[in-house]
Amino acid sequence: MTTSQAPFATKNFRQPLQRVLDYAHREKFSGFGKHDALNSTLVKTLTFNQKWLRVLAIQAVMRSPINIRPLLGVKKYRNPKGIALFARSYLNLYKVEQRPEYLQEATSLLDWLDEILVKGWSGPCWGYFWDWQDLGFFAPFGSPNCVVTTFVGQALLDGYEITGNARWLELAAGSLNFIRYDLKVLYEDDKMKCISYIPDKNVSMAVMDVSALAGALMARVAHLTQNQALAAEARKLVNFVVDKQTPQGAWYYTHPPEDSPVKIDNYHTGFILDAILDYEMASGDKSFHMAYRRGLDFYKRNLFLENGAPKWMSDKDYPHDIHGAATGVSTFSRAALFENHAYLADSRRIASWAIDNMQAPQGYFYYQKFKHWTTKFTEMRWCNAWMANGLSNLLLAQSLLEVLEK
Repeated sequence: MTTSQAPFATKNFRQPLQRVLDYAHREKFSGFGKHDALNSTLVKTLTFNQKWLRVLAIQAVMRSPINIRPLLGVKKYRNPKGIALFARSYLNLYKVEQRPEYLQEATSLLDWLDEILVKGWSGPCWGYFWDWQDLGFFAPFGSPNCVVTTFVGQALLDGYEITGNARWLELAAGSLNFIRYDLKVLYEDDKMKCISYIPDKNVSMAVMDVSALAGALMARVAHLTQNQALAAEARKLVNFVVDKQTPQGAWYYTHPPEDSPVKIDNYHTGFILDAILDYEMASGDKSFHMAYRRGLDFYKRNLFLENGAPKWMSDKDYPHDIHGAATGVSTFSRAALFENHAYLADSRRIASWAIDNMQAPQGYFYYQKFKHWTTKFTEMRWCNAWMANGLSNLLLAQSLLEVLEK
């Protein structure tokens, strides 16, 4: 497919979604990951347990124009965040079509997340199956973190609300003990709170979406369990992030911004917007709605091109990363439902660009597109779970808006 196709060439996006889900199912939802270079025994040995060598190794494998992971002995695996996203995709499809096989698929995936939760902390939690060296921290293989735990928690709550399975509510609510008691508090006063990405007392980097995601999950559990203490803490977490919004409506990746070379990027902006919306929907607190609106406007104007291609940063077009497209499809679909129906056109435009430019005949989605070439390998969570999630949210939004318009 090429960009020469007419806009919105894909009618209802159902077939592209089915193709990526069929691909993932054939692969048993296993694949490579963006930061999994250190799962290679050879690569890990050659880093000599040194921070900057680990960073360089991860970046080299991640940025390679071809997928060298098989040559390095990296094996495919299931990613807990990816499984959560696939589960939510099937649950969205079930809401649209009420087909029992979708609920069965989601149930199987959520049960798997129950089986592999990380024990030994204050509550159930989840992490990545690789050694992850970031600029601000090191997370060993399998160690839990806030972001993965919140995505799993949200998927579990989706499942609970559809099926009434109390175990899934128990897990999601229990995960807040990990978030509240094991993660480092980086800042707190009477009105705001900021927590760390990982449970490490030495970490100091404040990644902006972390507290927003935690606050959104906490607000949802608070609503379901009628826990006012959780509701108050959720507000403080989200308030910290909203307080750091720039006058233009943006958020830097970290606070302060100079703590990371990543500045105002695409998909983390989408994460924050979705988290603010999730918080408001769960709590009924509309205090941050104007911040949400300003953020949506900035997101639309500064992080996507007119043809729907996702920009890499607010000041940098390339590479067009499939994760950015997927997040945009989801964020604008949800904004179309809960903010302004006109955002559905933005979601459709981004989805059409992604399908026309980034979906392979086999159903999976490519990793990145540069000005003169496309990196055509795929990663199960980064590319396919995210696009399945985005397209399923688009289908759900279209379905619900059609009902409203009748």
